[in-house]
Amino acid sequence: MTRLAIELPGLSLKNPIMPASGCFGFGEEYGKYYDLNQLGAIMIKATTLTPRYGNPTPRIAETTSGMLNAIGLQNPGLSEVLTTKLSYLSQYDVPIIANVAGSTVEEYVTVCDKISQAPNVKAIELNISCPNVKEGGIAFGTDPEIAYQLTEAVKKVSQVPIYVKLSPNVTDIIPIAKAIEAGGADGLTMINTLLGMRLDLKTRQPILANQTGGLSGPAIKPVAIRLIHQVSHAVSLPIIGMGGVCTVDDVLEMYLAGASAVAVGTANFTDPYVCPNLIKALPQRMDELGISSLSQLVKEVRKERQLIC
Repeated sequence: MTRLAIELPGLSLKNPIMPASGCFGFGEEYGKYYDLNQLGAIMIKATTLTPRYGNPTPRIAETTSGMLNAIGLQNPGLSEVLTTKLSYLSQYDVPIIANVAGSTVEEYVTVCDKISQAPNVKAIELNISCPNVKEGGIAFGTDPEIAYQLTEAVKKVSQVPIYVKLSPNVTDIIPIAKAIEAGGADGLTMINTLLGMRLDLKTRQPILANQTGGLSGPAIKPVAIRLIHQVSHAVSLPIIGMGGVCTVDDVLEMYLAGASAVAVGTANFTDPYVCPNLIKALPQRMDELGISSLSQLVKEVRKERQLIC
């Protein structure tokens, strides 16, 4: 095992860096820029049972140190993802984490059952926290009992580990994280975007057709660090951290907060090479900080947590 390698439920990662769902599509465009085999894993775009055309445009608005989006889970649907998108990605020796979204428990269960049988899908990211759809989505991620029931239901049918994506748009994230752990989840991913809005000074109307959208990018990193730190003290599940990661120092700060791997989101839009560049730069920065390996860093952080608790 190399110093960048990480073992998580269902996932043997040669390095901890993966593109976050929603910011990498299904990899076709980025595969033209670099060899995707360099990545630790790929979190594909959210998949629903049937195709979704997403929200009306405009769906993107720039912000200071970030971006608002209200895409609305646009995707080609389960059948197309299975036959075309995952088939395309099978040329790469990279574990795929399939992000699954839905409007009902039954839809989540059906999609998780089918997509978990794809040979290159090694884990599912259960999206219960999208702020940009009117039905389902975030409703599942803001109520501990509903989150518990959904986690338990998909665990019964999935052939691969379940990682549940937590929403920051809640008053207290801890009861939700604990409910998901009790429901049998294998891990957590966090955080999803923060709900935000921008207004056009000329029209005096919201810039986004959906009015509100999810804020991502460097602006939300302190929120992500705080929430990952809190949750890592409350549950024993491994965490894939995300939220404004742009540099190797951001990656290592996620580790110190309690993450065991790191996903990169909005930065892919401004620098398509950000993921391979982070992978390349990590060893030198680890040398400078006296970090022998990432797996050892995870052990040290967890030991410190136990001592503090």
